[in-house]
Amino acid sequence: MKICHSKLKGCVIIQPRVLSDDRGFFLETFQAVRYEHEAGIDLPFVQDNHSRSERGVLRGLHFQKTKPQGKLVRVVRGEVYDVAVDIRKGSTTFGEWESVILSEENKKQFWVPPGFAHGFVVLSDTADFEYKCTDYYDPSDEGSILWSDQDLDIPWPITNPILSNKDENAKRLVNLSL
Repeated sequence: MKICHSKLKGCVIIQPRVLSDDRGFFLETFQAVRYEHEAGIDLPFVQDNHSRSERGVLRGLHFQKTKPQGKLVRVVRGEVYDVAVDIRKGSTTFGEWESVILSEENKKQFWVPPGFAHGFVVLSDTADFEYKCTDYYDPSDEGSILWSDQDLDIPWPITNPILSNKDENAKRLVNLSL
């Protein structure tokens, strides 16, 4: 596998080794020892999630307030523009973001460590998004940053996304008490 370190300390983009032939392909999506030694992912995963969304759906930017989750994310069908925002207090890259296109074709994974907000927008007709989490999801602990926060200035490849009520009413980063 090939590891690309992002500008945000701890966030990495992973290009797994894909074995392909005329029958299809095979790849390992996670192997604890290898991911720890090569990508620095040394936290245990406790929950796997799978979501399906239609073109234009934007989910995020979500985070857990007191029990932050690390997420190893990938797309198994379709294509998304995926974003992580550093919200770690005292971090030299606080408020900065990293993005990557994840798709069934490129098979990339994105490691978003605890302490980051995360979101994505669907670029294909449909996208199936899978992610491994290092802590359990707790809806009462969830926070959300406004996807279009001018201070973040994320160049989302969409201008009028389909949002949940929670994401539509999210706060700007500057207005959150983290």
